[in-house]
Amino acid sequence: MNTDLFAIPRPGLRWIPVWRRNFLVWRKLAIPSVLGNLADPLIYMLGLGYGLGGLLPQVGGVSYVSFLAAGTIVSSTMNAATFEALYSAFSRMHVQKTWDAILNTPLSLDHVLAGELVWAASKSLLSGLAILLVIAALGLTTSPLALWVIPVIFLTGLAFAAMGLIVCALAPSYDFFMYYFTLFITPMMLVSGVFFPADQLPAAVHAVASWLPLAHAVALARPLLLGNVPQDVATHVAALLAISVIAFGLANVLTRRRLLK
Repeated sequence: MNTDLFAIPRPGLRWIPVWRRNFLVWRKLAIPSVLGNLADPLIYMLGLGYGLGGLLPQVGGVSYVSFLAAGTIVSSTMNAATFEALYSAFSRMHVQKTWDAILNTPLSLDHVLAGELVWAASKSLLSGLAILLVIAALGLTTSPLALWVIPVIFLTGLAFAAMGLIVCALAPSYDFFMYYFTLFITPMMLVSGVFFPADQLPAAVHAVASWLPLAHAVALARPLLLGNVPQDVATHVAALLAISVIAFGLANVLTRRRLLK
């Protein structure tokens, strides 16, 4: 057994050139990229929030569009981080062979993966921030506590980027990613409290859903946008951090096995 396969990642700060390289490439298409990340969640928020919301009574003591706003932010963050860690990272690893080129420099695979992780989280942060600004412009949040949603967005991006890198390491082709979206991402959106209170679900489903990373993100973001301090903050933050660390460690093992065997 190759013990190096299970070595603890030690990227230090040498992942920064990898992050910078991805940023410089993205910067050429920054505007259409941001608009693309905005379109889908805004359609959900405006269409469901104002359209369906006009037919609904208040949800949790607030209008439905205000209830939906937090779910829209974190689900958009999830999607942005996941797409970057899947499709873009896979292109750089398998199709363009960018990772191979970087590995011929003094940088190691630990640096590459850490750079990809932080880059995906950074890109999801931009997506979440853009939606947060729209929500503020619509008057759906006015509390200074809403600013604490920003670190929640980044932490959510880290968790989903780390999980995405696991799938990226296992994928034989782009088609493989549809299983991840169909069997994990989409069901999680439906049971994590994004579109309706999760406690409306059957007790067994709600118990399972409360462990999902998106449920922790929603539990943090929604009260903050509504001007309240979330309950069990430490638990939700610790859960997202644990998911990020464990998933990133597993992604390192699987990627080493794929590229360095």
